[in-house]
Amino acid sequence: MDYKPEPEPLSESSELLFSFGVIADIQYADLEDGYNFQGNRRRYYRHSLLHLQGAIEHWNKESSRPRCVLQLGDIIDGYNAQYKASEKSLERVMNTFQMLKVPVHHTWGNHEFYNFSRDYLTNSKLNTKFLEDQIAHHPETVPSEDYYAYHFVPFPKFRFILLDAYDMSVLGVDQSSPKYQQCLKILREHNPNTELNSPQGLREPQFVQFNGGFSQEQLSWLNEVLTFSDRNQEKVVIVSHLPIYPEASDSVCLAWNYRDALAVIWSHKCVVCFFAGHTHDGGYSEDPYGVHHVNIEGVIETAPDSQAFGTVHVYPDKMMLEGRGRVPDRIMNYRKE
Repeated sequence: MDYKPEPEPLSESSELLFSFGVIADIQYADLEDGYNFQGNRRRYYRHSLLHLQGAIEHWNKESSRPRCVLQLGDIIDGYNAQYKASEKSLERVMNTFQMLKVPVHHTWGNHEFYNFSRDYLTNSKLNTKFLEDQIAHHPETVPSEDYYAYHFVPFPKFRFILLDAYDMSVLGVDQSSPKYQQCLKILREHNPNTELNSPQGLREPQFVQFNGGFSQEQLSWLNEVLTFSDRNQEKVVIVSHLPIYPEASDSVCLAWNYRDALAVIWSHKCVVCFFAGHTHDGGYSEDPYGVHHVNIEGVIETAPDSQAFGTVHVYPDKMMLEGRGRVPDRIMNYRKE
């Protein structure tokens, strides 16, 4: 039973500023229902598209329409690649997204890389970097082309940063490239298993092939953007397919170098929320620095009679996640200065 606090009496600070939608792990495929890797969770491959349609209809009808929607990665399932249906399935999902009356920001997860190379994704409709905002006279806040990350401002004094959690990964990279060799070396140093997707016996179970990490280059860029946001007194929301906080996630689902990402975030005051997908189960925890880590429940494991998406309502003093179906409501207060 989720405890829902009594609504606070309306005060000055409870004026709604704006809202945004969140949805994760759609993993559409034109396939009969199946099961997850462990065989204990049902996956509704075809129905995921209907769940997406339901979410879009809801967002389009909301009285204060969201400024944007964050799609947290794994938009189509890896099975599509086996059936040579990757492009067709992606097209079906993207056609569905065209019904949405606000911009959508796409994050890349492991299933994107099961279906497509990084080069393909860069030139596809899943690259929403054209929605980025530039900070004048601050070239250090411009992301490199070597990873898929950017930042944008949906409302004054609120900056959203989309991270590339597969910047360091063996997925979607040409196997002859130095980067592939470097990432494979990192993975093998931490995972001696023949099956690199298996966390069996690992001291750090996040070092599996279906996860990835953040390059030092990307983390330095993140640090620069957060430095600007601190100075500019902005509140920051970070978006990533992979979660980075152990208390909010199954440890086998974390980014390889989640500690490095946390160290950067914790050295700044501006970050209020970190949204991720990947776990399918969802999860939540507020860390000691007041950052709310929210993992959104996956559409793919959501029964036809339920739903899995949310709308986040942003106030001067807090964010309120209004969940649908499997996604619970959450109140996320900003830390007091």
